[in-house]
Amino acid sequence: MTLFNRMGLAAAALTLCTGLQAAEASHYVLEKAVQVSRHGVRSPTDTDKLVKATGRAWTPWLVQDGELTGHGYLAASYMGAWQAAYYRDAGLLASGCPQAGSLVAVASPKQRTRSTAAALLDGMFPGCGEKALARNKPDPLFQTDEMPFAKIDPAIAKAQILQALGGNLQAAEERLRPDLERLKNAVCEVGKACPFFDTPWALKEGDGGRFKIKGLDKASSMAETIRLQYSEGMPLTDVAFGHARDAAQVSALGRLHRAKYDFINDTPHIASRGGSQLMNQIVLALEQGTPLEKNDPLGNPPPARLLMLVAHDTNISHLRTMLGFTWQLGEYQPGNIPPTGTLAFERYRDTQTGERFIRTRFITQGMDQIRALQRLGPEHPPLQADFDQPGCQHTAVGTLCPMAQFVERTGRAIDRTALTAYRYP
Repeated sequence: MTLFNRMGLAAAALTLCTGLQAAEASHYVLEKAVQVSRHGVRSPTDTDKLVKATGRAWTPWLVQDGELTGHGYLAASYMGAWQAAYYRDAGLLASGCPQAGSLVAVASPKQRTRSTAAALLDGMFPGCGEKALARNKPDPLFQTDEMPFAKIDPAIAKAQILQALGGNLQAAEERLRPDLERLKNAVCEVGKACPFFDTPWALKEGDGGRFKIKGLDKASSMAETIRLQYSEGMPLTDVAFGHARDAAQVSALGRLHRAKYDFINDTPHIASRGGSQLMNQIVLALEQGTPLEKNDPLGNPPPARLLMLVAHDTNISHLRTMLGFTWQLGEYQPGNIPPTGTLAFERYRDTQTGERFIRTRFITQGMDQIRALQRLGPEHPPLQADFDQPGCQHTAVGTLCPMAQFVERTGRAIDRTALTAYRYP
């Protein structure tokens, strides 16, 4: 066979494969989507604690502690633009401004979440003036773990934390000693005392039965601040005091931030108490317009085709744990939830059989995409991971899991004693 014939056969095979994929995708219709996004790049939530722990001044930010930055706003708007293009291509959204009732966006009360919601909407619908709903006080949908109705059982929580630690806090600290030394070398001045890193960790029970590991919590905050410095586009001489020159080095310093979630947020009891309120609303929204739709006596979400919830990494970590979903994307630590990282739930209908499916995926910009303010598109897509489990199928539109299976699985994960009546703002 000549080279010309072989090339012709390869081209024909590629055309056939592409055609089959397009035909398969054409009979899956995207009917509904719910997305939970973390806020964008923010400043540290408590700079004074970082200064006290390390004995040195950290690079100042242009906004108050814990607020979304201008860089973070623009990066979030690029994520919004990509999301809108995706949903328009899938037929969920019409071109131009959203049709009445097709979109509802709700933000946590914090400045960083409200501003991120504005940025996402600006990117999705420029010039349309879309606004997110938000309360002016703690919201039981987002600040669930701070509220009495979702109070944890301290004995159960402590037992699960100790199990996650491997049975012993001090042994866990020693296992992470190389990571502590790496962080210490990055943030402490050579030849000067930095006693924070030599103080043993302690498991503390705070208000409402919530736990923290004193020592690890501050180390986690330092690691996250370094990642935020890099994502903000700060000069590399300012990122970790010049000790993190690229995304890989920033990620290596983030192991202790991951450990905080491994040991506290991601334990089953804490996650189900903190995440059931939000998960219940997500499931109710996905059921709307199907035979599974129900009227929850505690309240239902508005029946929009796209429900956007702008929240915090704590919210997403609780949902992730309840689902049993984790990911490894790009240069990030496993399961990491970067700024504007989004957990999306999408309902598809097979037009040939009428069966409905749920695609669950996590989408995020890469660390260098955020730093460089890179616009997202076909040549520079975001990082993505689909949730896969037995019974799901890989299709041209992603990993689809039977809706009945999804509802049954989340129903078992939701703790209905951790729910309260909810009305949208």
